[in-house]
Parts: sequence; structure tokens; C-alpha cells
Amino acid sequence: MAADTTDIDDIREQARRWLADDPDPASRDELTAVLDGLPASAPELADRFAGPLTFGTAGLRGPLRAGPNGMNLAVVTQAAAGLITWLAAQGGTGPMVIGYDARHGSRQFAERTAQVATGAGRPALLLPRPLPTPVLAYAVRKLGAVAGVMVTASHNPPQDNGYKVYLGAELGGELGAGAQIVPPADAGIEAAIRAVGPLTQVPLGRAGEVLGDDLVAAYVERATAVIDADGPRDLSVAYTPLHGVGAAVLTAAFARAGFPIPGVVPDQAEPDPAFPTVSFPNPEEPGAVDRLIALADSTGADLAIANDPDADRCAVVVRDDRHGWRMLRGDEVGVLLADHLMRRGVTGLYATTIVSSSLLRAMCAARGLPYDETLTGFKWIVRAGGGSAPLVFGYEEALGYCVAPEHVRDKDGITAALTVAELAAGLKAQGRTLTDRLDELAAEFGVHQTDQLSVRVDDLREIADAMARIRTATPGTLLGQPVDSVRDLLPESDVVILRTATARVVIRPSGTEPKLKAYLEVVEPVPDGDVAAARSRAGAAAARLRADVAAALGI
Repeated sequence: MAADTTDIDDIREQARRWLADDPDPASRDELTAVLDGLPASAPELADRFAGPLTFGTAGLRGPLRAGPNGMNLAVVTQAAAGLITWLAAQGGTGPMVIGYDARHGSRQFAERTAQVATGAGRPALLLPRPLPTPVLAYAVRKLGAVAGVMVTASHNPPQDNGYKVYLGAELGGELGAGAQIVPPADAGIEAAIRAVGPLTQVPLGRAGEVLGDDLVAAYVERATAVIDADGPRDLSVAYTPLHGVGAAVLTAAFARAGFPIPGVVPDQAEPDPAFPTVSFPNPEEPGAVDRLIALADSTGADLAIANDPDADRCAVVVRDDRHGWRMLRGDEVGVLLADHLMRRGVTGLYATTIVSSSLLRAMCAARGLPYDETLTGFKWIVRAGGGSAPLVFGYEEALGYCVAPEHVRDKDGITAALTVAELAAGLKAQGRTLTDRLDELAAEFGVHQTDQLSVRVDDLREIADAMARIRTATPGTLLGQPVDSVRDLLPESDVVILRTATARVVIRPSGTEPKLKAYLEVVEPVPDGDVAAARSRAGAAAARLRADVAAALGI
């Protein structure tokens, strides 16, 4: 019991020191209330002080709450001060551009970042209102900024917020100009953040220069230039931004491109940080696009599209004669977009990640185009090939697509939606659909059936144990076939890749959630032209593979 009392006293003292330096009266009151609840509130207080949010290659992300293990004004002030110190130490010149979404705290965090920048003598340019992440990534390149900050938690739960960092050409280089940071920049920024002294001594200036709508108009103009100006435009689209910030920019882009303006799900059209109509604001989650499908059905839409809340991802829902409306997998949209660009004559490097389908590799090999695959994350995709050939397209299976790297060097749900619409309208003019094109690709390259086994844990040791198990007791067979290749990416990345003659399994811990993930793929040839039968065989094989992998992982 004495130890418990000592622990509580230690955490209470940490909290008191934090309160003395916290610049936000609201979070001071919040933390004071937790302190007043001791000893009953000891577990919550301990969690808030379990350690600081770590600045990694995804920046910061965490729950909105007082204390070092949360997103709040104190943590953002420290992060901004460390980032700006690091930029100066690298000799970076030029302004910082800052964007934000419509989540709780986003504008306040963006304005504080601008104040820290100007207080240090660096110009700060603030986007004019809550806008999609791709607009911020575009602005970094367009404005010649040394760096960009986007305050967003993307598709995380409503109680979260986050802080992404992009570098301009001066510090990011040609491949990383306007892209998210990669090592060793993340470690350097993290060290600079930890070296920040008392927040009361961080000088604050003006909240920067608020940019005008001409920047947004420039983004929309460049976005519409991604597609053919003279292609078919007869296409009815239903759309939802999932209470995020995508609607105004996407509808403006569709209108400028000459498409009919999409119908928008009425009660999801406006930004709302509570995300009241969805249990989880991610289009991949069960039930998230139910209202979208209802709108598409009632209006007779040809296609349904969803962005995630910060509009850097794009989900596509199609009418399928066999299954009704269904969401295409990220791999399906990725290969459709790649095939479309190839048919348009776009040459250069096509890239995806180690956890995505191998179909893009097969397409590039057959068509004589350079291909590369990277670790997960667009920070790696946009650097694919190391500059050996210009990147023209990249995608990841988690609904992220980059169809115009010279426009936005990151995933972009607006230009992806436009390009999907261009493809669908062209197929409609021929009396065909996106699923018809998928069947054509399957007939040519075989059915590439993908699936995912994802297990959420309460104790992170379960993930470590499962990864150790797959390394020490690697299965000799999967689907009754010998495992003829085992690739372990340690120490670079905690990933194990298993292959048989017709299957591939990629196993890794999630980088953002307490989950263990296994990405599964089965390739089923279509020798007789019967794609439906091949899909049925591939689906059954994928189900068996899922069971085999679960047994091997012991989960």
C-alpha cells in the first residue's frame, strides 16, 4: 500500500508541475478535476502521465485531454517549438504553411502553431478555413514553404486529434517535396521537442497570415487538370464526406471538371466533430456508408463515393448484380486507377506497398512499365524507386491513392474521386461498368483475391508473442502448399512475409492501433475465361488461408 501511495504522490507532483506550465485554462481545470478525484482517479491520472505522445513519422496523434499523453495546447505548443527549432538548425528558410480540419481543437492548435512560428521570426501562412489534407500538401509545394503542418486525426474516433508534418523541397529533397517526413527527420524533431524548456518562455507572435480562397481555387484548378478535358461526363454520383471537410472542395472540383455535381448525403454534408451518424468515421468500418448507399439507391446513381473526414482517402461503392451495392477494396480501386492511367498512355513508375495486391506488379511487368513496392505509408510510396524513374501513380490498400504526384505528393481523395469518375463515365458511354473492367483484368492476369486478418488486443505483449511465434515456428505449408519463401524485414521493419506457389501472407503490427494484421492474397488463374468460377475458387482458398494463418499465429 505504501508503494501505491508513493506512486500517487509522484504522479500528483508531475501533474502539479504540468499545471504550472499549461497555457490553457480549460485543460488546467480539467486536470485539476482529475487531481481532486484522487485516489479514485489514480488510474486515469497515471494514464495521462504514462509518457509523452511520441513524435514519429506520422507526427502526433492521440486523445484530446490534459497531460503529456494527450493532444492539448501545451503538447502542441511544445511540438511546434521543437519543430521550428529543428527547421532552423537544418538551415531551412521560407515560411511554414498550416492547415486544419474541423475536429475539436484543430483551429486552436493550428493558430498556436502559427504563433510559435512567428514568435521565432518565421512567417506562418494559415489556410483560410477547415480544408482537406491534400490542400495542405499542395500548398507546401505551391507556396515554396519550408514545411507544412496539418492538424487532423484523419479517420480516428471523435475524441482524437493529431499533427502531421510535411517538408518542402529545401529539406525534403526532390522526392520528399511536399511529402510527410521520414527518418531521421522524425527522430531529430522528437529530440528538439524534448529539449524545449518551460512553455511560459516560448515566445508567441501573431497568428500568421490567413491565406485567401485563391489557394483553394488553385488546388481545384490543378486537380481538374488531372483528367482529360474532353472525356465523357454523363455520370450520376452519390457522395458523403462523413461529417468531414471534403464536400465543398470535391463538389467544386466535379463542377469545374464538367461533371454533374454529386448528390451529398444531407445529414453528413457539413463538418461536425462529433460525427453523429457513424460509430467510427472511417468509410471502411461496417455501417459507415449505409446512408450513402441509401442515397445512391434512391437517386439511381451510377456510383457512390466517400471521403474520410480529412479527404485524403477515397472509398468507391458500386452496384453489383450479384451482391447489390458493395464497396470496392482498396486494391481493386488501385488497379483500376493504374490500368486507366496506363490506357491513357501515362508512363513512369507505378508503386504500391508490400501489403497491397501483387496485381499491379503483374500489370507493370506485362506492359513494360517500371514498378516498385515499399513499406506501408505514403511517405514511402512517394519516394519509391529512389528517383530511378518519375513516379506517376501510387496507392495503398487502405483506400489511399496518388494519381498526380506533381500536384499532391501524398494520398489525395479528391483527385482520386475525379479519376474514378472519369473512368466510370468512359465505361458508361460504352455500356460497361467498373466491375466489368475488373473482370477483364482478372481474365488477363488471374483473380488476385485479397483479405485481411486483423486482431485487436488489450495487451501489446500479445502482438509481440504472435510475431515471435511466427518467426520461431514458421508454418511449413499454407493451403496445403509448401511455404517456399520466408522474408523477415527486421530490423528495418517488424514484418514477416510468407509465400507459396499461389498465396502470399504479410504479417505486421499496426502502426497506429493495438492490432496485429495479416494481409492475405490468393492468385487464381482463369484458364477457361470463367471469371466468376475463378472468383469463387479464390474466395474459398482465401477463407482457408485465413484459418491457416490464424492457427499459425495462435490467435
